[in-house]
Amino acid sequence: MLEVHPTGLPGVLEVRPRRIGDDRGFFSETWSVSRFAECGIEAAFVQDNHSRSAGGVLRGLHYQLPPFAQAKLVRVSRGRVFDVAVDIRRSSPTFGQWTGVLLSADEWNQLFVPAGFAHGFLALEDSSEVQYKVSAPYSPDHDRGIRPDDPAIGVEWPLPRDQWLLSAKDQAAPLLAQAELFA
Repeated sequence: MLEVHPTGLPGVLEVRPRRIGDDRGFFSETWSVSRFAECGIEAAFVQDNHSRSAGGVLRGLHYQLPPFAQAKLVRVSRGRVFDVAVDIRRSSPTFGQWTGVLLSADEWNQLFVPAGFAHGFLALEDSSEVQYKVSAPYSPDHDRGIRPDDPAIGVEWPLPRDQWLLSAKDQAAPLLAQAELFA
């Protein structure tokens, strides 16, 4: 059984898989092609990724251009992150808008991010572990990013800018107005 909740952007969905537990621990089915399809989430995932981040690490905002555009199903197996999706489809009525969800191991929630959205997260605890499925393999030639502090987007990150730990790549990412985006 899945609980599926809409976010502020069409197609970006918070998913809460059922967790069955007792004094030994728990079991949870975090992905099932048929159960997710019943809830309107259809994606052919081809790769799983796993990252560990110190508190304050901000990864994103990342995306890949077609034909390697990726849908993502993101979950946290340890710690907490603020997870963000930004609509980067120029023809969309929600172009440039963002939504954010607190994902945590305790809450056991996930975020489904369709292709056509930039994605990023801010680790709120040390050793936060994020695992996510993607619908296309990594392609360095199609890999792109947008600055996470772009004022045109205005993401309200829960930590101030001076507490972020950014990669050199993310620091050098262009603003939305200069980025290569989806039609």
